[in-house]
Amino acid sequence: MTSDRSQTTALTNIGTLITNDPTLGDGRLGIRHDAGVVFADGVVSWVGGSADTPSADVGHDLGGRAVLPGFVESHSHLVFAGDRAEEFASRMAGERYGAGGIRTTIEATRRATDEQLRANMMRLADESLRSGSTTLEIKTGYGQSTEHELRCATIAGAATSEVTLLAAHVPPPEYAGRVDDYVRMVVDEMIGVCAPHAKWIDVFCERGAFDRDQAHAVLSAGIAAGLKPRVHGNQLQAGPGVQLAVELGAASVDHVTHVTRADIDALAGSSTVATLLPGADFSTRSTYPDARALLDAGVTVALGADCNPGTSYTTSLPFCIAIAVRDLHMTPDEAVWAATAGGALALQRSDVGTLAIGSRADAIALAAPSHLHLAYRPGVALVDHVWRSGDLEYTSVKDQGSQR
Repeated sequence: MTSDRSQTTALTNIGTLITNDPTLGDGRLGIRHDAGVVFADGVVSWVGGSADTPSADVGHDLGGRAVLPGFVESHSHLVFAGDRAEEFASRMAGERYGAGGIRTTIEATRRATDEQLRANMMRLADESLRSGSTTLEIKTGYGQSTEHELRCATIAGAATSEVTLLAAHVPPPEYAGRVDDYVRMVVDEMIGVCAPHAKWIDVFCERGAFDRDQAHAVLSAGIAAGLKPRVHGNQLQAGPGVQLAVELGAASVDHVTHVTRADIDALAGSSTVATLLPGADFSTRSTYPDARALLDAGVTVALGADCNPGTSYTTSLPFCIAIAVRDLHMTPDEAVWAATAGGALALQRSDVGTLAIGSRADAIALAAPSHLHLAYRPGVALVDHVWRSGDLEYTSVKDQGSQR
């Protein structure tokens, strides 16, 4: 559902507006009440009181709904085939999670056609949009050969410019017991072939995946090829992932479940964002990250849904916000900021994650008067309007706007 971007769009009668710009409202979230917003040429052109909203070509009276920046999903694995529901059921029955299940998805993804992979990815991307995510990062990582990582990166590029080459997710089956050989192939061959189709390089620096030296080699090769680094780290146990991410200036280190005081101090003194993925901890019955310790130390925190078929099969950042508030001990304000502005920082983006003047006109309206309801009403589909670049791309409301 789109509109002519040359049209201006006015949102009025907003109950609570989150701008994430303290110059436009109260506190870090830049909160305004009884507010209005105007979109023009795909960006935010005006923010103020509802009664003062300039006239526009299209108007939406939101009837007291809350309006937020679109969520910025900075961690997802949407290019895959297959199903791991049985694995999930086994974990719920007490089996401990390791990294081995990823190989099951590698096998299914290699067997799938491009059309099957693309259709599944677009289904999940649409699901993510309907949950309020207007910016989406998508990783490869279920091909794990040059041929299959290349096609996964190309398919991901049909949905987003934020493509991450997760060339080192786990060693694929044919490299069992030969992890160094796989790393050498990734460094010498795979990255050079796939880099033109990606923006980021990632590695799973973890027990059962890749150690510090192997991860350093992959990330360094990616950087040399023009890719920007990010890291999966410290998910299953304390390890070198956080320190490696900070050393290499990675945009983010993701999971950050098991960290030392030294890890926290390193993150606090760096520009690396700690991206927390509570859906994975929920789905594996694992320890949740200590978000409170990170935030109190001054670490920049983002929230991601980590949609993947094995350990977090959800596209819903509202669900993750609710978990973050209840189980990670974040405040609702902190969780919303982390899922919007925090996610933007994790992608090194300044044009999304806010509703400041000149920001991309990505916004969501909730069937609720306040952003607090995202945690207050867990599991409820509260997102009922989604605008991306000023275009209304989803609504569950029959009255979709009025021409003026």
